[in-house]
Amino acid sequence: MIRVKEAVIVEGKYDKIKLSSLIDGLILQTNGFRIFKDPEQMALIRSLADTRGILILTDSDAAGFMIRNYLSGCIAPDKIRHAYIPDILGKEKRKRKPSKEGKLGVEGVPAEILKAALMRAGVGAQEAAVPPTRTITKTDLFLRGLSGGPSSAKKRTVLLKKLSLPEYLSANALLEVLNGILNYDEFIRITSEI
Repeated sequence: MIRVKEAVIVEGKYDKIKLSSLIDGLILQTNGFRIFKDPEQMALIRSLADTRGILILTDSDAAGFMIRNYLSGCIAPDKIRHAYIPDILGKEKRKRKPSKEGKLGVEGVPAEILKAALMRAGVGAQEAAVPPTRTITKTDLFLRGLSGGPSSAKKRTVLLKKLSLPEYLSANALLEVLNGILNYDEFIRITSEI
């Protein structure tokens, strides 16, 4: 498994699923062109770019490059790394027919090619030799009053505002983002202030 310090930005959920089997790191999806109309998600990506940098890994088709170029225009170049997959003709297993351009997307590219693309991008990637520090769990959210309680939604809203995160994040999505931007000790400190 490859450890990536940057937040990895992909187009869709199947891309995210594929990458999560290869890397240890935060993976966010743009949900395709939805990123063009979602200022809260863009604010989250900007925040992640400021704190840890981002890695853009989109499909090698026209749509993937539109999303890549949009993100590149919204974020300072020194906070972005780009990983490119090669043009490989074919179709993903879950689809009945190939894409419009006939190219495999991130989800369909073999794992070895994805790993090579990440390494070529020069991201803060390295083979994970030691287990990561203690992660924030669902139980931690519950114990800190951020889920499962009568005022959990209000507390989550306060936390989201404090961290400049989009208000639509569910408890599960919040957990993933928190593990991407905070360590456990920072989480305890910040939630103690709420």
